[in-house]
Amino acid sequence: MSLSDTDNKTDTNTNTTIDPASFREALGHFASGITIITTQVDDEPIGFTCQSFYSVSMNPPLVSFSVKASSFSYPKIRQAERFAVNILSSEQSHVSNQFAMRGADKWQGIDWQLSPLGNPVINDSLHWLDCKIHAEHPAGDHLIVIGEVKGLNLNAEGTARPLLYFKGKYRGMAGGE
Repeated sequence: MSLSDTDNKTDTNTNTTIDPASFREALGHFASGITIITTQVDDEPIGFTCQSFYSVSMNPPLVSFSVKASSFSYPKIRQAERFAVNILSSEQSHVSNQFAMRGADKWQGIDWQLSPLGNPVINDSLHWLDCKIHAEHPAGDHLIVIGEVKGLNLNAEGTARPLLYFKGKYRGMAGGE
């Protein structure tokens, strides 16, 4: 069966219920990079771990991330109307874990500086993107946030590898680039 054949198939059984645990396991087989989405409001740095990040458009330069509608951090990002995407390196799994926790001081021991738009950027990240909120769309129990990239910084080192997440674990890239 070719890809175009599967594009034309539709599920006629609308009574099918997808088990949330099976759905999560299936999606866990898709490797993704790990980012920290950050902003600052009233001198308070805000951030959370996000693996649902992707590029949207080259012209204008747009990116997107998804966040739970019940997120504690996202209303503050919405208030700031801007955010940074910190793309983590393979050496930063501890940063990902720290920003994934609720109720903890996520910034304890984290070296960072402000981007030109005033967003916290985490030192030693692979790269970062400085964004203004372009659009927001409700999607089930999440929000899809689209940001227009206003600035970026590429890690000059060039040898660092991205932090990947696959099947519920952090992974590294095997072999060369």
